[in-house]
Amino acid sequence: MGTLRDLQYALQEKIEELRQRDALIDELELELDQKDELIQRLQNELDKYRSVIKPATQQVHKQTELQEQQRTKRQAISAEPTAFDIQDLSHVTLPFYPKSPQSKDLIKEAILDNDFMKNLELSQIQEIVDCMYPVEYGKDSCIIKEGDVGSLVYVMEVMEETAAV
Repeated sequence: MGTLRDLQYALQEKIEELRQRDALIDELELELDQKDELIQRLQNELDKYRSVIKPATQQVHKQTELQEQQRTKRQAISAEPTAFDIQDLSHVTLPFYPKSPQSKDLIKEAILDNDFMKNLELSQIQEIVDCMYPVEYGKDSCIIKEGDVGSLVYVMEVMEETAAV
C-alpha cells in the first residue's frame, strides 16, 4: 500500500483526468448544440422548398389530367407580355403607404427570405416595400391556406395585445 503522499498524488491525477474529461464533454456538447442549430436551419429550408414544390407538383398533376381530358385544346403560358411597350408604363405611378422603419425592415427581410423574390433588384424590392399596406386580422383568422393559389403577398407582423387596466 502506498504512502499518504502517493495516494494524494494519485488523487490529483484522477482529478485532473476528470477535469479533462469534463472539458471534452463541454466541447462535445457545444458542438452538438451547433449541429442541432444547423439541422434546424436546414429543416426550415427543406420545409420552405417542400411547401413550394408540393403545390407546384399538385398543379402539374392537375394540369396533366386536364390535358389528357382535353387533348385537342392547347394552351400557352408566358411570364412576360407578348406586346410590351415601355411607353405604356411611363404614366403608371405605384401607390405609397407610409410605414415605420421597423415595418419596412420586416417586409424587406421577408422578401429577401423568399426564394422567388430574393433575386429581385434592390429598387424593385424597395418599390414592393413602399406599395405594401397594413391589413389587420383578428386572432385565429385564416388568412391563406397552404396550397391555395393566390395573387397577394403577405408579411405577418404579430402585434402584442395590451391588457386592459
